[in-house]
Amino acid sequence: MSRLSKRLAVATTLVLVAGVTSAVAAAPAQAAVACDVTYAANQWTSGQGQGGFTANITLKNTGDPVTSWNLAFDFPTTGQKYTPSGWGANWSQSGTRVTATNMPWNGNLATGASTNIGFNGTWTGSNPSPTSFSVNGVTCGGTGTAPTVALTSPTAGQTFTAPATVPIAANASDADGTVTKVDFYQGSTLLGTDTSSPYSYSWTNVAAGSYSITAKATDNTGLVTTSSPVGITVSPNTGPALVVSPTTVSVPETGSASFGVKLSQAPSASVTVSVARASGDTDLTVTPSSRTFTTSNWNSEQTFTLNAADDSDTTSGSAVFRVSASGYTAVDVTANEADDDVGGDNEYVKRFVELYNEIHDPANGYFSPEGVPYHSVETFMVEAPDHGHETTSEAYSYYLWLEAAYGRVTGDWSKFNTAWASMEKYIIPATADQPTNSFYNASKPATYAPESNSISDYPSQLDSGVSVGTDPIASELQSAYGTRDIYGMHWLLDVDNTYGFGRCGDGTTKPAYINTYQRGAEESVFETIPQPSCDTFKHGGPNGYLDLFTKDASYAKQWKYTNAPDADARAVQAAYWALTWAKEQNKAGDISATVAKAAKMGDYLRYSMYDKYFKQPGCTSPSCPAGTGKNASNYLLSWYYAWGGATDTSAGWAWRIGSSHNHSGYQNPLAAWALSNVTELKPKSSTGAADWSTSLTRQLQFYTWLQSAEGAIAGGATNSWEGHYGTPPSNLPKFHGMTYDWQPVYHDPPSNQWFGFQAWTMDRVAQLYYATGNTDAKALLDKWVAWALDNTTINADGSYQIPSTLRWSGAPAGNFSATTGMPPANPGLHVTIADYTTDVGVAGAYAKVLMYYAAKANHAEARDTAKALLDGIWKNRDAKGVSVPETKTDYNRIDDPVYVPPGWSGKMPNGDAINSSSTFISIRSFYKNDPDWAKVDAFLKGTGPAPVFNYHRFWAQVDVAVALAEYGRLFP
Repeated sequence: MSRLSKRLAVATTLVLVAGVTSAVAAAPAQAAVACDVTYAANQWTSGQGQGGFTANITLKNTGDPVTSWNLAFDFPTTGQKYTPSGWGANWSQSGTRVTATNMPWNGNLATGASTNIGFNGTWTGSNPSPTSFSVNGVTCGGTGTAPTVALTSPTAGQTFTAPATVPIAANASDADGTVTKVDFYQGSTLLGTDTSSPYSYSWTNVAAGSYSITAKATDNTGLVTTSSPVGITVSPNTGPALVVSPTTVSVPETGSASFGVKLSQAPSASVTVSVARASGDTDLTVTPSSRTFTTSNWNSEQTFTLNAADDSDTTSGSAVFRVSASGYTAVDVTANEADDDVGGDNEYVKRFVELYNEIHDPANGYFSPEGVPYHSVETFMVEAPDHGHETTSEAYSYYLWLEAAYGRVTGDWSKFNTAWASMEKYIIPATADQPTNSFYNASKPATYAPESNSISDYPSQLDSGVSVGTDPIASELQSAYGTRDIYGMHWLLDVDNTYGFGRCGDGTTKPAYINTYQRGAEESVFETIPQPSCDTFKHGGPNGYLDLFTKDASYAKQWKYTNAPDADARAVQAAYWALTWAKEQNKAGDISATVAKAAKMGDYLRYSMYDKYFKQPGCTSPSCPAGTGKNASNYLLSWYYAWGGATDTSAGWAWRIGSSHNHSGYQNPLAAWALSNVTELKPKSSTGAADWSTSLTRQLQFYTWLQSAEGAIAGGATNSWEGHYGTPPSNLPKFHGMTYDWQPVYHDPPSNQWFGFQAWTMDRVAQLYYATGNTDAKALLDKWVAWALDNTTINADGSYQIPSTLRWSGAPAGNFSATTGMPPANPGLHVTIADYTTDVGVAGAYAKVLMYYAAKANHAEARDTAKALLDGIWKNRDAKGVSVPETKTDYNRIDDPVYVPPGWSGKMPNGDAINSSSTFISIRSFYKNDPDWAKVDAFLKGTGPAPVFNYHRFWAQVDVAVALAEYGRLFP
């Protein structure tokens, strides 16, 4: 389930991957103004002797209260420049002098109060930190400047061969003193120390594995700075080999792309590596034709550049380039041309190709060794997944969308098929993962257990006395596909098996199916207890984790999976566009088998149309009527569907449930239209296509019923108030019997306060309008786009702001239950915008809404704003893609208590205790070995500012990449 927490971001044009910290503190001055200033600069190198950086500054008032402030300092060199892009202050630079004045909301600083501000910059030559600061003309005295430190060896992504010798080296300096030592770490393990420059350490006999190296510099006053981590890989020794990355490259016509080559181990003499085209399009060429590796530079990657010449055809060519050397097995690199005539000679298609290559570059870390897309490149990530190297069905659906866009640009559809095959292998449970479906009884799908808003009400008592409805689609699905297995994605994978559950308790298999949220609407990610999807009682307590969530007389070992319907629908959506574009290229046959699987997924996705216990709409007590046939279907995409059963076939039971909660952000009318109208995507079941036809109308009615007076779409509706079929407030209107809920499903944070849900769901409405001209979709967009444009800021320097947090009041105008026609307008339902963001992923999704609408409605402002957003996003480039700094104040909950019922105790696979004293971090102690733990820990202890991250979420990169490709197609 895509439970994405609010993301806090600030405007920026440069993004960081390395860090240094300086601090200046002051005792109170005799004047009324006195101050402490902490200056932390994270920097990276973009070329020889130049790069970029972000400075985060904490200004603390240690004097009398002030109502306004002016901070000033001088850069130590003339090569340091403010870009300009900053936050928390009005920034300017004249010569080396940088000045920041307060914003209207942070000018008042009481004695002891602080404010956090920052900016982005560039540097040439060097990037020393400022050493003197003044506030309102009064100098902030200091206790010293922390040292700077950066690793120079190894380099990020470098590969060695076991048993390896890894040369580690760092540059370190101190502006107002001396560096007394530099410590070198692998994770939290101290490898060695050097007390004199040049600072280095030789790490020998290193076994195969993945490692994270950092350097920690200490100066003569005891101030300490830790470098940014550098990840390396030590591979097993399989003999001398050519190391080539990546082996598939997309090359824009008239442009270029590169791949790197190095050797797996030191040679006895110099080796000449040659590259030549082995087959394919002669418009694709390579330079240079050879590189030489010596006994000293064998492990330093050297690049070869692929070029695509301009031609007059509209065909995207490809070629294979063979990398070879005497005594080595040759490696082939496939180059796919992105023909500029597909979308015109278009800068946006070229940007797509560039970003696509970065996402697929192994050195950037978007994919696991198995080829599974991570939720984010970074590991310290807590939002919906509680670790960055988990992944979601959401990420997989975006993976499909990325490869569909790639197929349109290049004509190569093998990558789309590969993405679906990976999804089928790793995140759609196989027969062995759901072994007892044969015992499923469609006349009694599951046993009722009430939900609660309070986590302390769990475990929840099972109640077989509450009637449940019948499952009307199980038999037709079995008849259509010859199996009782469910063909849908589980929502969450522990890709690297970080927790150690493994598959069905084996402790080692990865990726591993896991789950988190299980305890009602108030359960935040910071209050979850992770558990395996296949619970064999090997971990947790005597009953595994089951008795944390439900109360029963006895427990059987069991498997259980939860589907996020928006992700499966997005997979169908991607398949629709892939089919459309492949048909245009006369290549539909290349993906016909995959498209048929998308139709199958859509067939099973109908489980999300049903009430959790197959009750009829209009339920206001557990005794409400059970459903018979399809009268329990609301024809909307609810928050989830789930299925499970005993692991032991002798136990003889299995279950299935839908969800009673319907969120506007999960609807996908384009998928509903495709599944009911496109021949290749129509499900095989007897009633599947008809159900999706009904769903298309119902979804558009739902949007219209929820559209505020301003234009934004409100939360949703539920058939089970508070999760236990409670009696809802009498003043709330109903949609087809379901009660209006401004925050359906979860409340911490409120589920519809995030603008991202608006952008995601209206993107689907806009695609429906673009593909079909649907007039109801256009009416929704006319109002929504006007509201969104009115609240979007495009600045003269190209930076932008879009809505972030939304506030809701009022309700829809009244009850609605008609099967045809649209609900009336809602003059009493309102939205306001609490704050704004520069989030790149949301901006990419929002840009797509505007561009599809603009292309169909010929709306110039929407088109131009989409372009401006894409240009603004592109300013936030770094080596891995696009990102902006995010100040993670919500990480103050990392040490929040986790509710465990009194008397319950157990252990996580790594031995972390689970009991009444548990916290989020105590049952995830592995986070304390994360390279980013130090800054989070300092924030928790109150000794450091809120940590700032530049996250590279997979979905966000893809939303931007697809937006670039589509803008190039729609506006060539």
